[in-house]
Amino acid sequence: MSFRVVIPARYASTRLPGKPLQPLAGRPMIAHVFERACAAGADEVLVATDDPRIAEACATFGASVAMTSATHRSGSERLAEVVTQRGWPDDAVVVNLQGDEPLTPPAVIRQVAEDLLAFPEASVSTLCAPLHSAAQLNDPHTVKVVRDAAGYALYFSRAPIPWERDALGAETRESPIGWRHIGLYAYRAGYLRRYVELPPCALEELEKLEQLRVLWHGARIHVAEAVEVPGHGVDTPDDLALVEALLAQRAHG
Repeated sequence: MSFRVVIPARYASTRLPGKPLQPLAGRPMIAHVFERACAAGADEVLVATDDPRIAEACATFGASVAMTSATHRSGSERLAEVVTQRGWPDDAVVVNLQGDEPLTPPAVIRQVAEDLLAFPEASVSTLCAPLHSAAQLNDPHTVKVVRDAAGYALYFSRAPIPWERDALGAETRESPIGWRHIGLYAYRAGYLRRYVELPPCALEELEKLEQLRVLWHGARIHVAEAVEVPGHGVDTPDDLALVEALLAQRAHG
């Protein structure tokens, strides 16, 4: 199986400036993300950035870098520029691994690429995990997904979907009450080129969920249950401290 991984990495971050270069276990965070991608068995792993400080840091641990525009509004736009720069064929599978996810298991990076290859009608693939608590179901920061019988996405929402009309408000269930979306994506390179030309849709702007643009314009997203649940991402200084502690715990067995 052949696939590539692109790691979008911006220096600017409101809550944690210079986020990809923040130290974790003595190395910049982006180095941990790069290692995860390499361990997944990708044919090629690139860091896509618009900042020379990130490019310089990547050179210290041997990562290839694609310099991209500073005007991109999303990681998918940055990926599309890399696809065009490199002239990758339309059927190339490209995984978007965010630069602030240093605990992503290599197995799920490979899984999302394999899933796209297994479902030729899909332009995009992504992952999900079961929801067991009402708290998660009702949390707008936890994105929910509803799938059809073949695993294709019907809708993504910050609202609690599906809504169980006759539920008694139980806080936990032994059986899952829905699926939460895991924001790891694989794209066909040709679709990425088309996607960035599509106008945003009203649903995307209401929910603040970019993947709804894919569904709105008629393409299909396949959603597999993740073989492992990814670890904590980094958005804030508190997240950074937590991930540091988790890495130290792993290092000491």
